[in-house]
Amino acid sequence: MKFIFMLVILFNVVYAKVYYAKVEPYEIRDISSNVLGIVTSADESLVGTTLSSKPYIKIDSEIDEKELKSTKEKLMYLENSIEINEAILVNLDDLLVKKRENYKKIEPLKIKSSVEKDKEFYDLISSENLYLNTRKELQNLKTQMSDLKLRAAQLQRSIADKNLVAEGFVLYEVLVKSGQVVNMATPLAKVADISKAKLTIYVDEEDTNKIESKTVYIDGEKTSYKVSRFLHIADSKNISKYMAQIIIKSPKLFSKLVKIELRD
Repeated sequence: MKFIFMLVILFNVVYAKVYYAKVEPYEIRDISSNVLGIVTSADESLVGTTLSSKPYIKIDSEIDEKELKSTKEKLMYLENSIEINEAILVNLDDLLVKKRENYKKIEPLKIKSSVEKDKEFYDLISSENLYLNTRKELQNLKTQMSDLKLRAAQLQRSIADKNLVAEGFVLYEVLVKSGQVVNMATPLAKVADISKAKLTIYVDEEDTNKIESKTVYIDGEKTSYKVSRFLHIADSKNISKYMAQIIIKSPKLFSKLVKIELRD
């Protein structure tokens, strides 16, 4: 019985399907422009280095920055105007309460002439109109503030899009030059996440059974890795094969070819 068991193990080892995969970065991002402008800085000497919080590509944002500064100043003035109008509105409300009370007292008095009563009435209506106009102006100011806040957010987004940052990523390729005019969707660069690596293989149908639980051997050595991603739909290029990915620790060198075996 023990002999048969050893034969089964030996059979699985001998007939384990061998695949080959290139050690690739966990992710490579294609960076395209979200804005129209002139490239003011594109430092190709950063290619191959891990990027910091400083921009690795800059697109001219001088006009945006000036407009943003002006927009913030307008917002500050609007906030002050709104505060003043809100205070005026409170005072007008108190004034209206008094005038309404006074008119209610005067209106039934026979000793007051119709001219005097009309004068009090017109004064009350005038104060109510002033109150309503102040409310209307306050609403207009708040609408202007809402529009300016939206514009400030758009400008901040535009400035950020013109100062490209990918902290922690490795700059893989720069696709533009300083002085170049870029449009929306113009390719700018490629950056890579090398915090991890991935191995992509295309397995035969017979190897798909319980593939996530199989032991992964890399270059003949047993590992603790498992199949991380498995696509249950046959690949469009590798016909009748199914894509599987194994996520591994970041190596010292990428792009080398490794041998992979999936064993039960």
